[in-house]
Amino acid sequence: MTDGRTTGSARAFELLEPLVQAATVRVHAPPGGYDNPRSHRTGPTWGSGFFIAPGWVLTCAHVVGEGGAAVRLAGREVGITFSAGSITGTVTGRVECVLPERLEERRPGRHALWDLPDLALVRVLAPVSHACVWLTDRSRPRFDEVAYFGCTEDLGTPEITGRTTRLRGTAGNGAAIRLGDDDEIEPGMSGGPVVDLVRGEVVGVLKARRQAGGGGLAVSVVQLRTLPMAARGQVGLYRRIMQAHDLYHYDQHLSDLDNRRTWTDVHGELPPQEGDPYAGRGRLTPGERTTLFGLLAELPPPGSSEVVRALVEEARGEEPDPLPPAPLSWRDGLGLLHDPPGGTAEAAAMLRYATDVSVAEYREPATPGADEELWDWVRATAERLWRPLRRELGERHERGLAERERRRRASAGRAAHGPARRSGGLPPGASVLLEVWAHGWEDVYDWRVSVLAGPAHTGRVTPVDSGVRATLAGLPEALRAPLAEAFRRCDTHEAAALLEVAVAPALFGLAVDEWVVVGGVPLGVQRPVVLRHPAGTNPAAANPGGANPAGPNPGGAGPGAAAPGAAREHPADREGTDASARWARVQAGPLQDERADCIRGRPRSPAAEWLTGLPDNTVPVHCRAADQEPTLGSLHAVRDAGYGVVVTRRPPPDPGASCAPFHRGLREELADAGRAEVLPVRLQNLRGRAYGADPDAYWAAGTGLVWEDPARPLPEEEPLQGDL
Repeated sequence: MTDGRTTGSARAFELLEPLVQAATVRVHAPPGGYDNPRSHRTGPTWGSGFFIAPGWVLTCAHVVGEGGAAVRLAGREVGITFSAGSITGTVTGRVECVLPERLEERRPGRHALWDLPDLALVRVLAPVSHACVWLTDRSRPRFDEVAYFGCTEDLGTPEITGRTTRLRGTAGNGAAIRLGDDDEIEPGMSGGPVVDLVRGEVVGVLKARRQAGGGGLAVSVVQLRTLPMAARGQVGLYRRIMQAHDLYHYDQHLSDLDNRRTWTDVHGELPPQEGDPYAGRGRLTPGERTTLFGLLAELPPPGSSEVVRALVEEARGEEPDPLPPAPLSWRDGLGLLHDPPGGTAEAAAMLRYATDVSVAEYREPATPGADEELWDWVRATAERLWRPLRRELGERHERGLAERERRRRASAGRAAHGPARRSGGLPPGASVLLEVWAHGWEDVYDWRVSVLAGPAHTGRVTPVDSGVRATLAGLPEALRAPLAEAFRRCDTHEAAALLEVAVAPALFGLAVDEWVVVGGVPLGVQRPVVLRHPAGTNPAAANPGGANPAGPNPGGAGPGAAAPGAAREHPADREGTDASARWARVQAGPLQDERADCIRGRPRSPAAEWLTGLPDNTVPVHCRAADQEPTLGSLHAVRDAGYGVVVTRRPPPDPGASCAPFHRGLREELADAGRAEVLPVRLQNLRGRAYGADPDAYWAAGTGLVWEDPARPLPEEEPLQGDL
């Protein structure tokens, strides 16, 4: 027993050690033809890993990258040696994916730290019987005593050993956990599990030790939620693995074919937490919790992260923790219900949540009887709790059933009489907002990423991340992780969420649609991307004549910028104005294009009188650089005239290239679209065709769409101010 371990943690270690050792593996080179399952001739140890679901091993990316810096990680075969009772077996595994994905493009040098989260998922290529760990459902770890396990060679042969320490804090915006220096972390232990000894659950993956010895870093297992999202209509890898994880433990708990201790058994034997306000009836028992996880795993996954968060908020009585990563499964929602506020019992909050899930809308029809089975379990479990809760849950279930039936009837009515929104329009739910501001007169920029709840909850904004003093060249890398997190929160199985880019007109040439965030495909191909004017501008007040002084506006303080205290209003927000009429008219179509900044390829500045006299269904088109005149002034002028749908373009690299193909292709596209409401998605399709090497779509390269939807107001907070 390690010195310094408390009596409670010593007992917990004694109980948990056999379970963790049975699921922890040694990672090395592929077996290479050795047929003897007891053979240890597998070459040197690269590191450790552990089974998180049947057939799936979690380890560190730098472990599977050992000895192969020049080879692609995903698809690489590795060797996995594990114990099944008294037998040691070796099988081949294939790396399914690594996190972050950019490790495939850029890896650190030898002995350097790999980028967080530094995780790899390995799929075993043969059916084998093995144990799996219990993964935490909590979004963040508690700073208690932990044990870490991995492969060591203390006695000259590889074996799985465990040691104890305490969690000392987090790093990397919560992606990493700091470990104390109570014991030494040996090199072969990288990729092994870190187990919370108080709650009996795996919270991290060993990543690195300090060079001076003692202490180190682990990666939070919650970072598994950052696995690549699935294509529309498919179930993602994270949800598949967590479903298999929960069903494994559910089956183990129900089985009477084996008398060995399960994780659920050990959870019931762990020493009680001192001063736990939810002890006794306040918490679900280990058996109840395992059963609930299993019943939730038998349901289809939620349609989006926002669905989970909304149900958690209803059950918890307050908005859940907004910090990343977003909850993606019904299980993740339970992790946000621990220790609810106001003295509410944790068990009660979880039963309310389970009741709501039993009557929720799933991304696909549930297996017949699965939702009823969940409700039957909730009702039976509530029998041991207080009577008012049983009555409340019954009423909650009845209301949920009635609401689900109402939604189904409404859906059937739309199918019979036409869809609620016309085909080809934007998804009606939440969108991602990216705001970028010039930092004074310097060539650096502040940024913020948020989630806009959408027309159903106008004005509701959830911050995701923000930063200051980034260069234009550095923005794609700085924003890669925040944007990926925001997309996880907003994307549904039916559609990728809209990305709204709110910048000053001088930055309308920012090539956000070409950035690659996840999946190796440009953003503009994956989802609709539109431009917005910043919320803090009011051109009618700041520039009433519609004129624009010459010259770009790198500081964001010239034309189109509001003075302190200026009204935060877009012209389309005012009913009865030309702007509101133009928005309604252009949405319905038909569409008429009009060149705003050129005449037959020659630059021009549009007059305010000419712009205001154009028909309401006009879409002004710009083909020149947005940060130069006359285009910059034209962009301000068309906004002053109340145009909410405007087309821009990043000019091609060749300054002598004619803009005629662009105008010709756009005119045909607008005529074929017929109405503006489909333009964001049609432009996404055009980008996809160009990305797929369709010569008929090359003219659309660099095309941007200004989309000032009054149903999607921008937040009114002042922009960030970085260090001066």
